[in-house]
Amino acid sequence: MSGTDPQIVVKGLDMGYGSFILMKNLNFTINRGDIFIIMGGSGCGKSTLLKILVGLKEPSRGQVLYGDVSYWDADPVEQERIMRRFGILYQSGALWSSMTLAENVALPLEQYTDLNRAQTRDMVSLKLALVGLAGFEEFYPSEISGGMRKRAGLARAMALDPDILFFDEPSAGLDPVSARLLDDLILELRESLGTTFVVVTHELASIFAIGNNSVFLDVDSRTMTASGDPKKLLAESTDPKVRMFLTRGEEGVRVEAR
Repeated sequence: MSGTDPQIVVKGLDMGYGSFILMKNLNFTINRGDIFIIMGGSGCGKSTLLKILVGLKEPSRGQVLYGDVSYWDADPVEQERIMRRFGILYQSGALWSSMTLAENVALPLEQYTDLNRAQTRDMVSLKLALVGLAGFEEFYPSEISGGMRKRAGLARAMALDPDILFFDEPSAGLDPVSARLLDDLILELRESLGTTFVVVTHELASIFAIGNNSVFLDVDSRTMTASGDPKKLLAESTDPKVRMFLTRGEEGVRVEAR
């Protein structure tokens, strides 16, 4: 469902901490309906880039455009309007342990909408059903598996019907079967809802299974050295670091479509 309708455009972006520049001159486009992968070795700044994209950390230089609006040049009211279009799934799922799954998913609905109690309950049930958790409304996070907690976190991230979902290492801590089920769910949601996904991950299986666009951050040169469909990068890139990352040093690795 991805096309050539730019939803996020990053221009001349530098990111760092104080005088230390972690990455410089990043330029890439995320189109509507993309499953966009932020990838690279440890310490390259993947999570830092995600924080910049979602408005949690200001870049050292450059622009992040949502449509024709430069987020970091906008006033706080406009920034808040843009952020309302986001949903975020953190590594841990970040669920409140003292709340049921229904109460966790209901939180953003209660804070940011005028839905009454019955409407909120119906919306919560719908979101949990979308991620395969129908009937688990009254369970607590401690009572379900890690994969189910990730799905519950995704349901909460989807509560306000965001245009863009941001994931930070969604498969972290999951067994291979649960990770694959989560990948399948991401694909299903993209096809059914047209949502754009921006995913930080180092998991090759996920990168090739779900990604149709990407950026590769090189820790040594401190800039991006590749962008595009990961499968095409594997087939066509001549950059040894990109190839090393995408094959884990095992040339001839086979990519299976799911």
